[in-house]
Amino acid sequence: MTPDTLARLKAAAGPKGFSEDPAEIAPHLEEWRSKYHGRSSLLLKPATTAEVSALLAICNETNTAVVPQGGNTGLVGGQIPFDGEVVLSLARMNRLRRLDAAAHTITVEAGMILATVQKTADDASLLFPLSLAAEGSATIGGNLSTNAGGVAVLRYGMARDLVLGLEVVLADGRVLDLLRTLRKDNTGYDLKQLFIGAEGTLGVITAAALKLFAKPAVRTTALVAVASPAMAVALLGRMQEATGGLVSAFEIMPRIGIELVLAHIPGTRDPLSRPSPWYVLIEATSAARFDMNAAFEGALADADDAVIAASEAQRAALWALRETMSEAQKREGASIKHDVSVPVSAIPDFLAQATAAVLGVLPGARAVSFGHIGDGNIHFNFSAPRDGDAEAFLARWEEVQRTVHDIVDGFGGSISAEHGIGVQKRDQLPRYKSEAELDVMRMLKRTLDPRNILNPGKVIAA
Repeated sequence: MTPDTLARLKAAAGPKGFSEDPAEIAPHLEEWRSKYHGRSSLLLKPATTAEVSALLAICNETNTAVVPQGGNTGLVGGQIPFDGEVVLSLARMNRLRRLDAAAHTITVEAGMILATVQKTADDASLLFPLSLAAEGSATIGGNLSTNAGGVAVLRYGMARDLVLGLEVVLADGRVLDLLRTLRKDNTGYDLKQLFIGAEGTLGVITAAALKLFAKPAVRTTALVAVASPAMAVALLGRMQEATGGLVSAFEIMPRIGIELVLAHIPGTRDPLSRPSPWYVLIEATSAARFDMNAAFEGALADADDAVIAASEAQRAALWALRETMSEAQKREGASIKHDVSVPVSAIPDFLAQATAAVLGVLPGARAVSFGHIGDGNIHFNFSAPRDGDAEAFLARWEEVQRTVHDIVDGFGGSISAEHGIGVQKRDQLPRYKSEAELDVMRMLKRTLDPRNILNPGKVIAA
């Protein structure tokens, strides 16, 4: 970057809109798992869409690469500047623009924390259903840029299903105002969907109009012991039938995952009377008065062991077992992780086949597979053997991932269910996507970002 370009960017950002302080920049250069480390000498912190527009116009004119960043909770390196790019943080753009309770919509800026969006809706007696473990630090712009999933996809869909409109700044600085709250709009291409899941490679999301839902009047949560994933899948069908399709979360957890949580997360306890190979955490909600407890009790009558939360504190304790599983695995040591999806009916066969294949490559590895079994998304993870060589274990990451992804592909699944592609899976896409798909993706990138300044090297090679 030339001194003139640096001076122009600083002037456009304003005195509070940039930092060259290595200590302030450092947290933006490393992702949560410490797998990826980047470098950058300039952090831009715009407070308005106009400032984002001015900054990108300068970057485009001067061929200055930019990495947009939300809460830095991504897990595939998509938000990390690897080659000294400028970091563009949307954290200061965190304002509520409008809440329309009658229309069940909320319009917020991209830097608003997901938990804040949830609370703002809740304060208006409404629900914003996107929910995930990082919701206390993830931003809505990052959630949309990665098409986040979370625990409520079964009932409410992925992040893209919750969006009515977007405001996006293009690579050349032009503002694309798609911030409409219409439920029906058939006036041509649905442009907003281009930017959801694009990981900041096609434009920078600065605001979003989102769908809200009626706040649940009834919420029932249960932890159920099951002998196998096949039994979990069968239970899903019974629960949907018993509740009239009101199941919002259906999460599978292995015994080893529970044990890691109990060992590493203070204040957690085993809620059932005896160990089980697998567990399912189930939650169902209804906006109308409905005897959900009776529905649960009927559907779970034949369960070997189960507990239904009798209070909000008990519900929180059950969810803590699931939501802290990633943290517990991190504290346990080295792990190799996958974010994959297969058809729900194929999950038992996938788990059996893929687990055996990985153990053939890495004898002694500990399978810690958990996640959103209700929508087919499994976090197919392996912890290193106890007292094993962590460095040697992690050195097999790509080999193990290729093994797993080939099996996923054989089941008609996806190598990325909700975490995105970033840099981690970029070079794997050609193995699993058709040349026609890749060609259209490249055409979109060249059209919307011809100088390749937006998050270069992520999602798809130029």
